[in-house]
Amino acid sequence: MDLSNKSPENIEFMIEEIKNKLRVVNAAAIKPSHFNDEQYEDLKDIYDMVMKKNTFSISEMEAIVTELGSLRKSEE
Repeated sequence: MDLSNKSPENIEFMIEEIKNKLRVVNAAAIKPSHFNDEQYEDLKDIYDMVMKKNTFSISEMEAIVTELGSLRKSEE
């Protein structure tokens, strides 16, 4: 998959892969619709970092989920 292009499909792919890799318990709390093109580069950075690691400590997982939460677009 070519993640160099900003698209809703790529955002959805990255979010789903991050959730799968981290085995997020409350996966419904992190939805691709919560993110837009403005956060794409930050989201891609998180995705790249998550995909490179095989295991995560609890604190690393919490930090990643917290960072994803801070990237969520504000509800209007």
